[in-house]
Amino acid sequence: MRVDPNYITNLTASLDQSTNAEETLTSELSSGLRVASLQDDPVAVAQSLLLGSAIAKDDTFVQTASNDSSRLQVADSTLGEVVTQIISALSTAVGGNNGTLNASDIASVAQKLSGIRDQVLSLANMSYQGQYLFGGSQGSAPPFTLDTSTDPATATYNGDAKLQYVETPSGQKIQANLPGSSVFGAAGSGVLGALNQLISDFSGGAATAAITADTSALTTALGQLSAQRSTLDSSLSRLQSNSTYVQTDESQLKVAQSGLVSADPAAVATHLSQAETQHQALLSVINALGSANLFSLMK
Repeated sequence: MRVDPNYITNLTASLDQSTNAEETLTSELSSGLRVASLQDDPVAVAQSLLLGSAIAKDDTFVQTASNDSSRLQVADSTLGEVVTQIISALSTAVGGNNGTLNASDIASVAQKLSGIRDQVLSLANMSYQGQYLFGGSQGSAPPFTLDTSTDPATATYNGDAKLQYVETPSGQKIQANLPGSSVFGAAGSGVLGALNQLISDFSGGAATAAITADTSALTTALGQLSAQRSTLDSSLSRLQSNSTYVQTDESQLKVAQSGLVSADPAAVATHLSQAETQHQALLSVINALGSANLFSLMK
């Protein structure tokens, strides 16, 4: 009988392969990963990196959207309070413009309107997490100041008109702020300008017609503020909707990424059992070689 000169070498190589297979499968079973390094599956690693980049982009947007949504919600709540104050001012002005009030009553109306104006000014200078909501891109300083040395008093806007946007992973841009000049007015316009004029006319005993005109101007300014608030509400709705969509997309990407590199526990366990059986068979052959000479095995 002819003896294979490479028999022992091949047997040893098979044992090494069996040992390596056992170690690899054991590692996959314990870590849950099929791909632990580039050489395991270069294509899967490359695809996983691309998915990881998309996941990171989605995650960044979700975090940004969460912060911006919170800020917009505070801004919306603030504007809701401003609307309440302006409606109160209109009611006070109409009630005080009936031609029957004495000087003391009219002074009381002017004082009440001044209190409302000061409250609106405070709301216009509302801040969130250290940044003023209505300063445009100038969020580090109060956007409005009031000069009461003039008649009527002057509300000055110190911010800018720059709009800020947040971009979704798909490239959509959503407005994320409302400059104060578009909401409260500037240089004597808007709700602050109308309130100051109303206070001045009541304080100075202006005619009914003048106060009626002031009331009409304040009503118009309220409509402009409400229109801007609608823009903010639309942005908030779009931001929250996109955030929900992106969170779903991120979850799906994570599942896809996991599928590229994760091991199938049931399949790995089956292969490991097969590898262990093969390994034991090889060890049995080697043990047999150790207990008998080669010629006796060939008989």
